[in-house]
Amino acid sequence: MRQINELPPALAALDEVARRQLLDTASTLKLGADQFVFHLGDACEAFVILLDGRVRVQLTSAAGREVTLYRIEPGGSCLLTTSCLFSRDQYPAEALTETAIRALAVPRAVFEELLEQSTAFRDYVFDGFARRLTDVIGRIKAVALTPIEARLGATLLRLHDSGQSNITHQALAVELGTAREVVSRHLKRMEANGWLRLGRGHITVTDRDALLRLADEGAV
Repeated sequence: MRQINELPPALAALDEVARRQLLDTASTLKLGADQFVFHLGDACEAFVILLDGRVRVQLTSAAGREVTLYRIEPGGSCLLTTSCLFSRDQYPAEALTETAIRALAVPRAVFEELLEQSTAFRDYVFDGFARRLTDVIGRIKAVALTPIEARLGATLLRLHDSGQSNITHQALAVELGTAREVVSRHLKRMEANGWLRLGRGHITVTDRDALLRLADEGAV
C-alpha cells in the first residue's frame, strides 16, 4: 500500500520525530463504500486513523440482527480496535464503510512505541478512546431506557436536518438495534398521524415539531 504524507489536524501536536515515524511506517488503506474494514474475530494488528469517509461499527447477533455501536468520522479512530491492541484480543464486532474511505494503518509495534514515547500521540489515542466510550454508553442507555418510537423520532430528525431522506426501514432498524418489522409499524403510525410520508427507500418528514416533541418526551 502506498505511503502518504498527511495527518489529520487532531495529530498536529506531534513532534517531528513522532510524525516522521508515523508516516514512514503507516500504510494507506483505501476502500469503497459498503466494504468490511474488520470482521468479527479478526486479529487487531494495526491502529487505524481515518482520513476521509465514514465507518460504522456494529454488532450482529446469531439470528442476524444488527445494531450500530458508533461511527468513525475523519480524524477519528476506533474504540474497539484500540481496546483490542491493548488486550491483544480479537475484534469483537464488525466495521463497515458507509462511504469510500482513506485511512492510515499504523502497525502494532509502532503504535505501542509511539504510545510510550509521544505525549501528543498518547493524548490523541486516549481522547478518542474516551469519546467513543461515551458514545457507546449513551447508545446503550438509549436502547435500554428510551422508548423505540422516541428514538426513531430523534433519528428521523437527525437525518432530516442533515438533508438525508433516502433510508430504508432495515437501515433504521440497524441504527436503532431493533427488528425491521418494529420500525415499519412505528413509521406507518407516524405517517397516519401526518408526521411523515413514506416512499420506497425514501422518508420525508412533514411535521418536524411533532417528531421533536416525540423525541423530547422519550429523553432520559
